[in-house]
Amino acid sequence: MSHPHPELGPPPPLGKDALRVVALGGLGEIGRNMTVFEYDGRLLIVDCGVLFPEEEQPGVDLILPDFDYIRDRLDDVEALVLTHGHEDHIGAVPFLLRERADIPLVGSRLTLALLSAKLGEHRIKPVTEQVEEGDRRAFGAFDLEFLSVNHSIPDALAVAIRTPAGTLLHTGDFKMDQLPLDGRLTDLAGFARLGDEGVDLLLADSTNAEVPGFVTSERDIAPVIDKVFDQADQRIIVACFASHIHRVQQVLDSAKAHGRKVAFVGRSMVRNMNIARDLGYLTVPGDLLVDVKQLDDMRPEDAVLVSTGSQGEPMSALTRMANRDHQIRIEAGDTVLLASSLIPGNENSVNRVINGLTRWGAKVVHKGNALVHVSGHASAGELLYVHNMVRPRNFMPVHGEWRHMRAHARLATLAGLDEDRVCIAEDGVVVDLHRGRARITGAVPAGYVYVDGASVGDVTESALKDRRILGEEGFISVVVAVDSTSGKIVGEPEIHTRGAGIDVDAYDEVIPKIQDSLERAARDGITDPAQLRQLVRRGIGRWVNETYRRRPMIVPVIVEI
Repeated sequence: MSHPHPELGPPPPLGKDALRVVALGGLGEIGRNMTVFEYDGRLLIVDCGVLFPEEEQPGVDLILPDFDYIRDRLDDVEALVLTHGHEDHIGAVPFLLRERADIPLVGSRLTLALLSAKLGEHRIKPVTEQVEEGDRRAFGAFDLEFLSVNHSIPDALAVAIRTPAGTLLHTGDFKMDQLPLDGRLTDLAGFARLGDEGVDLLLADSTNAEVPGFVTSERDIAPVIDKVFDQADQRIIVACFASHIHRVQQVLDSAKAHGRKVAFVGRSMVRNMNIARDLGYLTVPGDLLVDVKQLDDMRPEDAVLVSTGSQGEPMSALTRMANRDHQIRIEAGDTVLLASSLIPGNENSVNRVINGLTRWGAKVVHKGNALVHVSGHASAGELLYVHNMVRPRNFMPVHGEWRHMRAHARLATLAGLDEDRVCIAEDGVVVDLHRGRARITGAVPAGYVYVDGASVGDVTESALKDRRILGEEGFISVVVAVDSTSGKIVGEPEIHTRGAGIDVDAYDEVIPKIQDSLERAARDGITDPAQLRQLVRRGIGRWVNETYRRRPMIVPVIVEI
């Protein structure tokens, strides 16, 4: 079984009749999905998504793939194929199009509609090509066939990529719900047909590879939602992903059956549901929807709010309600339904929101106490079906953390694939397909690119470390005036502190030590401000650590007079 190694160097030039696969995101993580395929000097990209920050990345809004690998070759890109409309697959597209605006965007009707609305906010007019299941389109040497797959958003697609070097099948995110709400099944017959033709490399969703059996059908959730409506005496607030059109449809159906009106809350929720309604993916009776401003005039038992914030996002509507920082105030007796699963890393944020809502008297229904969400990703039983149907010559697990990818690799070997035909790669690891064999041949840079407000890529790991220290330990600023000629200290050092938890009077103990070290430096002829700053930083840092066992950020300032 092929494993990535830290000592991997740059890959060799791509050989004749070979196909190169480089994931710039989505391997070893849930999010930031982006894979680059190369044949004969031309490139095809599948997906371009974002990763949402965790607590150890304070101040970061989004995390993008690193485009450096293709930045000098953007003119070689034939197309960007989008498997579906989730943010972890389309969220980084505006940032890529800033560098080349006319890259053709290929996707289904709903995916392109959601993306076009997002690009409109960035004032980008894209070049798009709409496809649907069963279509076959050629982009240079890449002959693409699109297959329907079932997921937690309508219009998701898998893509088969035929090249002279071989045929690949990229499943995108998928599951095998046999009773989907929209009647759109995963095209198992198409997968089997491709298997009969011969698939040289399968790239398949690994998110639920550790979960045995089959995913529960979306239809099984409807009775649970109805039960929540039956038992609710006042307002019902439903939080889910702004892209989960099927779940919103179930909420609308229950609201209609119980004589309630529905208001959408949150900019992305309003935007996406308007798009879904206009395109016919969401069925809304004419008198069901009301504006959120009308809620004040309605009886609580007649109102349903559908909101963003199911992942505890800091600025989302639900989080602000929990913090009493929203126009909608949670009242005792309200019911809050969290109709989503937890994205890994968001557990603490979601628990804080649940506690905040409960504090104000709301009853919170979530996946931990009711069947209010099912996954959009295939479980182990479904994945084995795909492996047995496709019978790939080589396999590369994608879309998952390390444990998911390793579990999926094991499933592939259980289905009969030799271990040396399974490539477990991570972001940036290069896999070449040549003469029917897939092998790891090198690695390219594929680090995180942080978006912080209007800044893209300016925030570094070092800056994040500083932010974490400031947030956890506070800072101490030491201002020292020295004679610019002799280096002798002039007056007493001033110490300012924030968040370090040290009483200001305690610094009387360390000030003489700073003065002594600076006077010794002056006698030794040390006048360089950088060296003096280092002396101050070491002196006060040692004192704080020995006295308080803390490591605040220390900012020495040398003022030359």
